[in-house]
Amino acid sequence: MTGLTETQLNDSPLNSGALSHTVRVALDVMGGDDAPDVVIEGARQLLKSNDTQDKAINLVLVGAAEALAALREEFPERVEAVATTEIIEMDEHPAVAVKQKKDSSIVVACRLVKEGRADAFFSAGSTGGAMTAATLIIGRVRGIKRPAIATVIPAPKGNVLLLDAGANTDVTAEYLKQFAAMGEIFAREVMGVPQPRVGLLNVGEEDSKGSQTAQDAYALMQESIAGFAGNAEGTDIFKANFDVIVTDGFTGNIVLKAMEGLVAGLFSELKSIFYSSTKNKLAAAVIKNDLGALKDQLDIEAIGGAPLLGLQAPVVIGHGSSSAFAIENGIRATAAAARQRIPQHIAAAIAQEG
Repeated sequence: MTGLTETQLNDSPLNSGALSHTVRVALDVMGGDDAPDVVIEGARQLLKSNDTQDKAINLVLVGAAEALAALREEFPERVEAVATTEIIEMDEHPAVAVKQKKDSSIVVACRLVKEGRADAFFSAGSTGGAMTAATLIIGRVRGIKRPAIATVIPAPKGNVLLLDAGANTDVTAEYLKQFAAMGEIFAREVMGVPQPRVGLLNVGEEDSKGSQTAQDAYALMQESIAGFAGNAEGTDIFKANFDVIVTDGFTGNIVLKAMEGLVAGLFSELKSIFYSSTKNKLAAAVIKNDLGALKDQLDIEAIGGAPLLGLQAPVVIGHGSSSAFAIENGIRATAAAARQRIPQHIAAAIAQEG
């Protein structure tokens, strides 16, 4: 995909009908720890929704024929079924599996997007398999050196976009600058932040901190990223002092998993404390609604999945342990990325640079 002018962006099929036009999402029915049942149930919940934008989402189910039939019969006007015979397992080497399993649900779904039979792709299956297939089949935006996983971290004072969250363990300063550019676009177009504050994750605020790569990335971002606001430290993430925080995939994945573990552990410990005595149970009853609201606000499943930015079509990757609720939200997030024309905006920004 070459860079698009604003006129071309406005004329794009993904922009027709503003935010409520119909989007076809290719859904990997075989992806996830509890697939296909939990994926089918999440899809059913989405299709039963009365929300206007949800009603404008059609699904292309990809997976074993017997898993697709019921939902296809239940929603014949909104569901297409494409049967496959293979599955890329979580423990398989991604590149080898994608090459050998041409009829896997992940590979076929990416091919459907490439061929224009679907507008976007969602999978809660093998992250490596989805990334590899999407990169090889759907392809990168011209000028993007490496796609990046962008994860929305729900924080009490506002959501924070963290990227890369695992796609690239080794990076260059140029990669980090491109991650920042893509994150800035996503925060503005999807998260609704008019002027995103972009930070580079580092061990201190000063521009001389960190590795040589970090220092070089700081200089590049300062020069070319409009919303660059300097280095971000770990404590800035949950405080939402930045809207977008950029790092390498190794660090980003550790940060993400540590935060998920902390939130889960914290609420588990609170539950134990509140049930430990009659007095504590009474106290819990008083703040039950407030605690519930906070838990909902910090629930990663409400986000649904992490977009893989830098590809020619929207691809969103969900947790392997996703519930039906998370699958539903993941499909919704995938459609939103398509409607907001994220790949086209990234292509235009990169073309403008070059």
